[in-house]
Amino acid sequence: MSSNTLETDGIRIERIPAGYEGWEELLDLILRSFDYMTGVIDPPSSALHLTPASLREKAGGEVGFLAMDGSSLIGCVFLAEREVDFYLGKFAVDPGQQGRGVGRRLFDAAELYVRSAGKPVIELQTRIELTGNHQTFQRLGFHEVGQTAHQGYDRATSVTMRKELA
Repeated sequence: MSSNTLETDGIRIERIPAGYEGWEELLDLILRSFDYMTGVIDPPSSALHLTPASLREKAGGEVGFLAMDGSSLIGCVFLAEREVDFYLGKFAVDPGQQGRGVGRRLFDAAELYVRSAGKPVIELQTRIELTGNHQTFQRLGFHEVGQTAHQGYDRATSVTMRKELA
């Protein structure tokens, strides 16, 4: 991604720039994107605990990408570098923009970044109940490598998925 920006069909994917001040708008996007999970997943999403300040802090320790349509924020994803891979999290696309390829572009930008960092793997987690997400991630080249339980649960609550980069 030259200059930290990739643009296709009017949708621009860019790294969260230094001095970014749209934390409330970003939080709103994530909460709207995750809203469909309410009453479906147990325990509730960790997104409900985010604040503008915690997002700013997250962006300081991770790599974040924004999807923009003109001046409108329509998606985001974060990458946390680990010893042998990157963890992909807080992937969100505005519900009114889903189906336009925004998510695919965000994943492409994330993958390009991970490759440029020399890491061979991207890993993510999705909730056990969100079978549609499992299928979407499989179409993007991820496969299930395990299941985990949130603290206090005696059943699997999350599916861990991984994509090996050639």
